[in-house]
Amino acid sequence: MYLWVKAIHLMAVITWFAALFYLPRLYVYHAMARDKGDAQAIDYFKTMERKLYRGIMTPSMILVLIFGGWMLYLVPGWFSQGWMHAKLTFVALLIAYHHVCLIYLKQFAQARCTKSHVFFRWFNEAPVIALVAIVILAVVKPF
Repeated sequence: MYLWVKAIHLMAVITWFAALFYLPRLYVYHAMARDKGDAQAIDYFKTMERKLYRGIMTPSMILVLIFGGWMLYLVPGWFSQGWMHAKLTFVALLIAYHHVCLIYLKQFAQARCTKSHVFFRWFNEAPVIALVAIVILAVVKPF
């Protein structure tokens, strides 16, 4: 049972991270289209952003949490290990990042976002740092 739960968890993690990488990249392009006044592109990005967030990103996050929690239930000893506390801290930060993405999604949908495409290029790097940390903590278990 554990290996099935782990497999589904990993598939959800991959899908969630794909969306976490792609949505801020869409924000880069959306901000650039906004600056150019390209109404057709702006409408296109609004649709893509909404569908990605609601149809892929949020369901993937929910599956990550369900199957990750299930693995913790199956292996409760992990709660006593420092690497797991660090990993869960990064997961909590990713959940916060996920919700910040929603704030920007709503701002773009209402044409209220004033952040530049350069800001979103930097914003897009946060999940990369979290991914590196989470993979190292989960695989190497350094402490």
